[in-house]
Amino acid sequence: MPVQSWLSTSCVRWYPASAPRPYRSLALEAARNEQFSFQVALQSDEANTQTVRVEVNGPEGWSVRVRRVGFVPVRHLNTALAEGPLEVDGVGHIPGYVPDPLFEETAVVLPKAETHAFWITVNPASAPAGDYALKVRVLPERGKVQIRTVKVKVHDLLLQPRQGFSMTHWFYADSLIEWYRVKPFGEEFWSLCEAYMRDYAAHGNDMIYVPVFTPPLDGVKRPTQLLRVTNQGDGEYSFDWTDVRRWVRLAKDCGIGDFEWTHPFTQWGVRHAIRIYEGQGEDEALLWPPETPATGTVYRGFLSQFLPELKAFLEAEGLLEHSVFHVSDEPHNEDDKANYKAARALLKELAPWMKTMDALTDIAYGREQLTDMPVPSIRTALQFAEEGIESWCYYCCGPRGRFLNRLLDTPLPKIAMHGFLFYRWPFKGFLHWGYNYWFRSQTRELIDPFTVQDGYKWPNWAYGDTCVVYPGPAGPLDSLRWEVFAESLQDYQLLQTLGLPRDHELLQPLCGFDDFPKQESWRLQVRRELFRLVASR
Repeated sequence: MPVQSWLSTSCVRWYPASAPRPYRSLALEAARNEQFSFQVALQSDEANTQTVRVEVNGPEGWSVRVRRVGFVPVRHLNTALAEGPLEVDGVGHIPGYVPDPLFEETAVVLPKAETHAFWITVNPASAPAGDYALKVRVLPERGKVQIRTVKVKVHDLLLQPRQGFSMTHWFYADSLIEWYRVKPFGEEFWSLCEAYMRDYAAHGNDMIYVPVFTPPLDGVKRPTQLLRVTNQGDGEYSFDWTDVRRWVRLAKDCGIGDFEWTHPFTQWGVRHAIRIYEGQGEDEALLWPPETPATGTVYRGFLSQFLPELKAFLEAEGLLEHSVFHVSDEPHNEDDKANYKAARALLKELAPWMKTMDALTDIAYGREQLTDMPVPSIRTALQFAEEGIESWCYYCCGPRGRFLNRLLDTPLPKIAMHGFLFYRWPFKGFLHWGYNYWFRSQTRELIDPFTVQDGYKWPNWAYGDTCVVYPGPAGPLDSLRWEVFAESLQDYQLLQTLGLPRDHELLQPLCGFDDFPKQESWRLQVRRELFRLVASR
């Protein structure tokens, strides 16, 4: 057969050198309003290239989206990996091309002996429960049309919105400004921002970072300061909230209801005031030197004026109860802790209404209640849960090995376990730093995420950690990892909608963020058991 085509679930990476599989029909299950996906893979044995198109038809009213799976060059496997196909993907393919970006294309120029795939996203749009079929048509330039069938069982259940578990990824306005070469906070910027925010919300995020000031994260960034500040002289400042208001209202229009506000002190040490600019940073004129002490007179004077205005703004917008505030990101040692305590004390004095949340992996921070909501790494997060310390959780570049992650060599079935693991323990949310970080590590040098996925800092930074979306012509291009991650969050909704106890026997194999079932078959079997519970009610 000149062109071979076959179906697979969404949890397989089809590399250029992947061997074809015999065609078998595919059977999937979903709740009435649950989005799901599968793949159509192709390979040709003809000497000449040919264009192959893929069409998918579903029942009336269903949403069906076809995208071509693209490749990115990955130079190395990540380091500190555990062995075995359940722990690491791409052995024998990396270094090489890895499937990840999804292009809005329904055709591919297929060369001989290369495997290519299409990603099919389906939403039954609250269809009645029942058995359905999707018809896949593979249309080669030469040869017969191939018809493939996907069977879909829709269960009589509507997933309810996720409750009590927030989701945020740091959203970088500077990446949009630099990649698309648009004026900060001009109309082109806001159009791009909306496209990315809608994608962000569609993938399960309900909280977003507000760059009221340029985020003091990973080096000195190009100014992206929503708040216009005017230095009136003699230590007096005035504030224009126009663009801050536009940001939060746009986010709410996109379905995002909660907000995290810029860290007011520098990263990794809590030593200095952050860089705040005259105006919005057009001329990069700072209001004070970068070495200004975090809790010194100059910065205290500024915060004493800014924080009451921030509270008034939040109250006017109805956001005070939907906001979290930071102190400083990832303090590590005893000196950092002392600085953190001093900065937190300053905020409590000037703004006792602020609820703080920070990435603080050392459980000592949780025991001392230095922040209202600690966000530990998944390496230590279960210690917080075991001691009854309410917390979120996060990962950043690591931990790797047997741990949960979402890297370019993390097996997709492992990524698909996020929802189950998040539900297993009473965490309040998940934070990740890299929605769209497209810069060389800790610099202002723009990189091309289609060719660089480690910020040029491997092995310390991992391939796939810096971003989950790629820049498209007028908005984001999703990645396989981003799609599988988002679908995993529906597992959380499924468990929560059913009211399944966290210690239910079905969840007992989930023993830790490094000790959990990593076969796709386990997740699919548990989902079947959960749907049986629906049928028995």
